[in-house]
Amino acid sequence: MSLETVPPEPASNAPGNLAEPLPLPLLTVDKLLKRFGGFIALDQVSFAVHPGEVVGLVGPNGSGKTTCINVITGLYAPDGGAIRFQGRSIGGLASHRLVHAGINRTFQIPKPFLSLRVIENIEIAATYGQGGASRADVAQLLDMLDLSAHAHRRADELNSVQQKMLDLARALATKPKLLCVDELAAGLNPTELTRVAANLRAIARSGVSVIVVEHLMGFLEEVTDRVIVLNAGHEIFEGALSQAVRDPKVVEVFLGTSHAS
Repeated sequence: MSLETVPPEPASNAPGNLAEPLPLPLLTVDKLLKRFGGFIALDQVSFAVHPGEVVGLVGPNGSGKTTCINVITGLYAPDGGAIRFQGRSIGGLASHRLVHAGINRTFQIPKPFLSLRVIENIEIAATYGQGGASRADVAQLLDMLDLSAHAHRRADELNSVQQKMLDLARALATKPKLLCVDELAAGLNPTELTRVAANLRAIARSGVSVIVVEHLMGFLEEVTDRVIVLNAGHEIFEGALSQAVRDPKVVEVFLGTSHAS
């Protein structure tokens, strides 16, 4: 993956033009079900993600957002439904196999190798991924995520925001085709939010698909092509964020029935 390589603009689909067909989805989630004992965390959730698309997963706490990416990335096995990546069924595959296939993620609480240096953390991830990132790739990641000055510090010497950027760098070093980002923006100041949003858009322009779990609507507005709104494990909306904030079901979930029209 080259973060500086931007693919050509897709052909127009306007009537009268001989447009190229839309690409097949990179990821397809079909009627996904996940239970924890008698509790149903995901109930018949279905959506698709296309190459280079940024999709937001939105919803109140407990709606199933993180559970959804935990199932997609192999942390949990699904209890029903299907997950296909590049046309191949991947439901229930272990996380390390999915990393090798081209799926990786960040976590709400980063989990670097605390006793190792920043650059060593990234190099280990690069070695583990799809053929490994080069030294130039590692240097580019350090620069892009404001970690160059900290490259030779131990990971446990970084603050929480720097550890989040290291978590993202490690995920990108494996050269994923699908990147799942779980509440990366939490705790960032406005300048950091703007830079991270720009980085995620650049990652998507390079052809990587991105699923973003986030609560910050301004951040989601900057980075997403569309959002999927979950509530109590059910999908209640799919479309542009600007439309979601006017949808009565979404308004009711976030603000209560008195605000829904």
